[in-house]
Amino acid sequence: MSRTLLHQGRIIDPANGVDQVGTLIVEAGCISAVEPSIEPLASDEIIDCRDKIIAPGLIDLHVHLREPGQAAKETIETGTAAAAAGGFTTVVCMPNTNPTIDNPSTVAWIRERAASKACIKVEVSGSLSKGLAGDELAPMGSMAQAGVVALTDDGHCIQNHELMRRAVEYARMFDLTVLDHCQDYDLVGDGVMHEGYWSTVLGLPGWPAMGEEIIVMRNILLAEKLEHRIHCQHLTSGGSVPLLRDALQRGVPISGEICPHHIALTDREIQRFDSRFKMNPPLRTERDVAMLIEGVADGTIGILASDHAPHCEYEKEVEFVHAPFGILGLESEVGLFSTILVHREKAIDWPRFIQLYTQAPAELLKLEAGTLTPGKDADITVIDPDLEWVYDVQSSRSRSRNTPFHGWELKGRAVRTMVRGATVWSS
Repeated sequence: MSRTLLHQGRIIDPANGVDQVGTLIVEAGCISAVEPSIEPLASDEIIDCRDKIIAPGLIDLHVHLREPGQAAKETIETGTAAAAAGGFTTVVCMPNTNPTIDNPSTVAWIRERAASKACIKVEVSGSLSKGLAGDELAPMGSMAQAGVVALTDDGHCIQNHELMRRAVEYARMFDLTVLDHCQDYDLVGDGVMHEGYWSTVLGLPGWPAMGEEIIVMRNILLAEKLEHRIHCQHLTSGGSVPLLRDALQRGVPISGEICPHHIALTDREIQRFDSRFKMNPPLRTERDVAMLIEGVADGTIGILASDHAPHCEYEKEVEFVHAPFGILGLESEVGLFSTILVHREKAIDWPRFIQLYTQAPAELLKLEAGTLTPGKDADITVIDPDLEWVYDVQSSRSRSRNTPFHGWELKGRAVRTMVRGATVWSS
């Protein structure tokens, strides 16, 4: 049987404590072994990985694939193609589709669609409430049987604390992590950007950071009292970091993620009224950015994700107030995070970077992924840590083009993505 050798790269597998130069051997779609040195056979396929990192396949646990119902923006086929180009072998799709992923039938449809159209692995999250309305709990048990890996009303936030309490209790019964979009509707109101200096100058409705922090605090209390995992999605407020830090020190099963745009940009960008910079939650201040980076550096924030949110061009080509929230992320996030967190700020090193994208999300959602353990599926991402490149959205594999990062010079990029031993993308 022929083998594939990822030859003489820096193998980083945080789940197994591996960080060494060597060769990763793939046979029959599975990881076979990690060898410090090996004499290739004539029949071996050899992939030269010198000066590159060989990592477990990266996982993005916060992605909007838009199917069913919004195929003009993205499809499972185009979204996973973009994910592969970004270095991801597994994505978790969010439930704010049309119809909503709030029943086992829709879960089954997505899983079947992904089996035939996706080039990588697609995991499904189900909604906490029916129709994401925050009024009545969705049938969590039947969705768990259908194969969801998490529960969330992402894009919405349950405001009724009693309902949220019951949602967490039911999620605990099925051992499903709750992912929460932290937004207090009464505080946020009709805000479209961070409430502060620039919202005042521009005359745009402000979105106070407190609107996030109050829900983060709510989730900490629920996670602590109910002893079940709650994960705070796309954190933006620096004030959320000490709340999480204190809770983690007490052993509360709480966690948080950041997205690249929230540390690459600030609310100053909105002065151009460019809707490509409009996202939910919004861009905040330099102080918030510094505190988020500090949270990653000290381990308070434990996961990196994209919140990939494609939109049609005509939807964004309207007045800022009326444009939808959201930007692309799958193909640019590794480069942005690498450039900022590893190269510029030196907040983390490469083993920690890989851990935030592999071991951490896999453990949070209990996925069979994120490791190079022999016998496991050969889901592998090869990264050139020092590659300098320019992000060109016109060559994106996504169906949409809504990003503010076109033309940005980045450092660090995934150059090969393999799923079950087969290369699904290479630069």
